[in-house]
Amino acid sequence: MFDIDKWQEIFDTIKRNRLRTILTGFSVAWGIFMMIILLGSGNGLQNGVSHQFLSDATNTIWVEGGTTSMPFNGTQSNRKIQLTNDDYHYIKNNIEGIETITSRFGVWNAGKMKYKNETGSFWTIACSAELNKLENYQMVSGRNINESDIEQYRKVVIIGKPVQEALFRKDEPLGEYLDISGTPYLVIGVFTDQGRGDNERVYIPVSTAQQVYNRKTNLDIIWLTTGKANIIQSNRTLEDIRNYLAAKYNFNSEDRQALQIFNNAVNFKQVMDMFMGIRIFVWIIGIGTIIAGIVGVSNIMMIVVKERTKEIGIRKALGATPGSIVSLILQESVTITALAGYLGLLLGVIVLETAKKFMPPSDFFRNPEVDLNVSLTATCILIVAGALAGLFPAMRAAKIQPIVALRDE
Repeated sequence: MFDIDKWQEIFDTIKRNRLRTILTGFSVAWGIFMMIILLGSGNGLQNGVSHQFLSDATNTIWVEGGTTSMPFNGTQSNRKIQLTNDDYHYIKNNIEGIETITSRFGVWNAGKMKYKNETGSFWTIACSAELNKLENYQMVSGRNINESDIEQYRKVVIIGKPVQEALFRKDEPLGEYLDISGTPYLVIGVFTDQGRGDNERVYIPVSTAQQVYNRKTNLDIIWLTTGKANIIQSNRTLEDIRNYLAAKYNFNSEDRQALQIFNNAVNFKQVMDMFMGIRIFVWIIGIGTIIAGIVGVSNIMMIVVKERTKEIGIRKALGATPGSIVSLILQESVTITALAGYLGLLLGVIVLETAKKFMPPSDFFRNPEVDLNVSLTATCILIVAGALAGLFPAMRAAKIQPIVALRDE
């Protein structure tokens, strides 16, 4: 392997057949290049979709009231199902498999805000405590809404970073009062959220909003997480919630229009399974392209063996072993394949890094990249491919009889 004379001979052979070597190596380089580009692009799509999911917790269940679509137990269809605080507390205290739970509703008539001479319109959301564990927002300063705020009907608010920049400018918002549609709320915190559009919000206690805006005890959404539960377990929790609400509001539990229930874990798994299928498909295409390159390299090595038949015969006549002949051909094949493949790998990584640097930010395509494991796998494939490409020509060369080789024209 480390015989200097053998390496000099290999590079001399490559130098004397430059065009043939370049054309042979191009197919291998192109196969690796396309596989890296496709895998990196697939990762970019997956990162974008994952970012969309991860702006909220992935193991969540949304429950929202709907409209019944069928009569049941003497009741008519088209009845509206309205969730309430009682539903939230029952589900929180009696349904198994729940890790975190919160409730919320949008205050559509409370979007106009004012601080001193600055005004703006932002989305006001009434929520229970622990919403941050489901929305995945982070507090920049101050504190989050807690149970005491809910129980004592406090007029407090936490605001997104863009709201602070638009209304408070350079002023410190904590401890100041923000006028929301004529009602002053004490600012107790500032948050930031990686979800698209989720920063342009303010959150107020659900109990306060129900009182101020005459929402009685009504809720729009009950939102919960199921911890580390698998899909089967989270679906069981979902069905327990559906059955409870069906019994309470007297609708058929099979009526899928009566409640709008969304299991985020199921959708997340389906999307990840889709990307797994895409990665497998890309690997099949890439390996198929590399195999085409291997065939090309193998054919070229067969030609090399044919051209050097007399030389190989002389070597064997002078005492060269079949193993040394095989190693010479294999080493040349692996060298051509590895150099071409590494060039394709390097160019693919450069293209992905350039795209990542200059591509404008997108919520659906982010950070196209190929991780270390893929690079190591591609390197192993190159080595094996080179060995396979030279194996059959090397075996043919090893079987050449010196007397026959010396007669070769």
